Amino acid sequence: MKTDVEELSPTRVKLTVEVPFEELKPNLDKAYKEISKQVRIKGFRPGKAPAPLIDRYIGRGAVLQEAVNDALPELYGRAVEASEIFVLGQPEVEITKLDDGKEMTFTAEVDVRPKFQVPDYDNLEVTVDEAKVTDEEVEETLGNLRERFASLTTVERAAETGDFVTIDLSAQVDGEAVEDAAATGYSYEVGSNSSVEGLDEALTGMSAGESKTFTSKLVGGERAGQEAEITVTVQSVKVKKLPEADDEFAQLASEFDTIEELRADLRTRLGRTKRMQQLSQARDRALEALMEQIDIPLPEKVVQAEIERRNEQLEQQLKWSGLSKEAYLKQQGKTAEEFDAEIAEAARRAVKGGFVLDQLALDEELGVENEELSEYVVSQAMQMGVQPQQLADHLTQSGQLPALVSEVLRNKALNLLVEHVKITDEAGNAVDIEALRRELSGEAAQPEAEAAEESADKAEETKAEAKDEEAKNEAEDKSES
Repeated sequence: MKTDVEELSPTRVKLTVEVPFEELKPNLDKAYKEISKQVRIKGFRPGKAPAPLIDRYIGRGAVLQEAVNDALPELYGRAVEASEIFVLGQPEVEITKLDDGKEMTFTAEVDVRPKFQVPDYDNLEVTVDEAKVTDEEVEETLGNLRERFASLTTVERAAETGDFVTIDLSAQVDGEAVEDAAATGYSYEVGSNSSVEGLDEALTGMSAGESKTFTSKLVGGERAGQEAEITVTVQSVKVKKLPEADDEFAQLASEFDTIEELRADLRTRLGRTKRMQQLSQARDRALEALMEQIDIPLPEKVVQAEIERRNEQLEQQLKWSGLSKEAYLKQQGKTAEEFDAEIAEAARRAVKGGFVLDQLALDEELGVENEELSEYVVSQAMQMGVQPQQLADHLTQSGQLPALVSEVLRNKALNLLVEHVKITDEAGNAVDIEALRRELSGEAAQPEAEAAEESADKAEETKAEAKDEEAKNEAEDKSES
């Protein structure tokens, strides 16, 4: 088999592959066997008709077409491997010559990863947020915890911002009731702006038993985006009361006896969260810094596929939350054009980042071990709330293992990059990423635990020695007496 590669652009090539006809013989034999099982020829059982009869009744052309279709995936794969190119997506294949008994020629146009060099990254410097925890942050976290234990008390007054009201909602479009927009006994926080536009303004000043009708666009259901007459009736008005931040609350909300112990634990947890954020920022910003030094042409089909993937992911999330895209954009304060531009830019950077990490892994001759794949599957399964074996079977059956290998390899390349980059926080303090990673994985606590255990053992030995010495002295005293 002979393969020629023509570069159509920095991100697309055309393979021309010449295949001697004898290489198609296994596929021809298979084609005759399969076709003979499907046809009925007098005097022969299914699967037993000889090739000349099949050619006569079915046609040699049909057999050749079956054989070629069967052979193409393997032939294309061999051509790609021989050409040492990194293909992206599905090829556009065309049979340009099929000379029965002599040779077959086909072409395949396909997007490829562009060729480029990764510059030296030992001198890169990035800055991450400081991991210092402030008193204000501790109190804010404590306040959020108190919110979870808040109680609602009914008041006999008009609703104000921050109050919780129990309401009934109904809507009509052109005089017709909209069933999926109706709700009864719905608890709503006045001023949260988490429902239809105009609801917060309508509720402010309303008391229990009062009703009001206003016009607004529906944000969900079959009539989403349509103007509707919305009627709201207040059943009750309640105020939220937070528990006092005292020892009693600490005992209610945690395993601690005092509020100061709870505050100390919250500070520790916040510190760990900030250190995890430092690690995430270091990874993101190290890759960004490296990407800034590289100019790479990107295949538009690959970028477009990434844009579509991101849009589909958002649509699914909005569907789960019952929010329309129009309402979502309003919450974000963006126009559709601004949103599309942001998605496109994010997609281009994601594709570029993947190319950079692929090339870095290639340059550093990184590989993926089975243990690493297993660890990644277990980690992903835990996040998804499924059994690891169930996820592994799904990935295998759906043909996603190559993508999984690529993901693990890119992650290793990113870890390697971060280890070589100089990282400081906003206060100018050096950040030891390896030590940080060990701490967050629990490895740092191990030496401390071992040291504590060793100290305890030594203390026990000292106590035992002291008792032995004391017993010895008592024995000597009795002997002398």
